[in-house]
Amino acid sequence: MNLRYSLVTCMIMISVFGCQNAKVSKPENQQTKQKPNIIYILADDLGYGDLGVYGQTKIETPNIDALANEGLLFTQHYTASPVCAPARASLLTGLHGGHASIRGNDEWKERGDVRSYRAMIADSTLEGQRPMPKNTVTIAQLLKKADYKTAIVGKWGLGAPHTESIPTKMGFDYFFGYNCQRQAHTYTPVHLYENENRVYLNNDTIAPHEGLAKGSDAFL
Repeated sequence: MNLRYSLVTCMIMISVFGCQNAKVSKPENQQTKQKPNIIYILADDLGYGDLGVYGQTKIETPNIDALANEGLLFTQHYTASPVCAPARASLLTGLHGGHASIRGNDEWKERGDVRSYRAMIADSTLEGQRPMPKNTVTIAQLLKKADYKTAIVGKWGLGAPHTESIPTKMGFDYFFGYNCQRQAHTYTPVHLYENENRVYLNNDTIAPHEGLAKGSDAFL
């Protein structure tokens, strides 16, 4: 049996659905079985063989190993797409790539100069990718109906700010991270998002693929 699986390509994203709402204490004979917390980690370019729990001996991953040892271990897990946004869209909606509304990393170019980091920083309407339809049903919405609190931390890339397809309008109670997956291509972003608000950082970002000046020492 081939146990290989891929967890998507692009940049790292960590999704956390979790923390069931607290319930009023009941007598022991009336208590219902507590639902488990759910922590799902989606990491680009990470295969099962990269984690200690699956046999990795060169790289230590004790915290992830502990989660696996106390939870469920998956040995048949495949991504729905080889690139970022459609893989996440299929994960969140449960739709096959042929039926999902997001089928590629669509940068929504008709808005303007979306590739310019400086323009995007100045104008938030140039951030983010093409949105999912407003009526999209996500696993986060279903979890909320099951009395869960939901959160996502990391990269979104499924709908630009000012659209109906941002985490807090797609079933997540809390979001912190990159709205725009292009911003996730730099380790020194000028800002991140907390829910629907920008959180500015003390960085002066360098656009990806920008060459170093002649004579620069990349190891300083």
